[in-house]
Amino acid sequence: MKAASDKLTGRPPMKETEADRAVADNAYGVAAGELKQFIERVEHLEEEKREIAEQIKEVMSEAKGRGYDTKILRKVIALRKRDPDDIAEEEAVLDMYKAALGMG
Repeated sequence: MKAASDKLTGRPPMKETEADRAVADNAYGVAAGELKQFIERVEHLEEEKREIAEQIKEVMSEAKGRGYDTKILRKVIALRKRDPDDIAEEEAVLDMYKAALGMG
């Protein structure tokens, strides 16, 4: 296969030596090995994520069995992750909208 510069100059392509092929093969092997490591790390993390999701599901089932509303529990958990000022602002806007609609 001709390189782009060879097409422009009209010169024949350089001969690929065994050493050139060995370097290319080694580079491919390194890249393939590194790629495989990344993929395996992500797969491992995905498995951990599935296990954690299953544990959360079990905790929620236990809470539901004790009479707690899991929908509300999830909302409380989400609220605890947020900044209190953001929550207050959202609640103020919600109250304003509800008042405008005659809902409270």
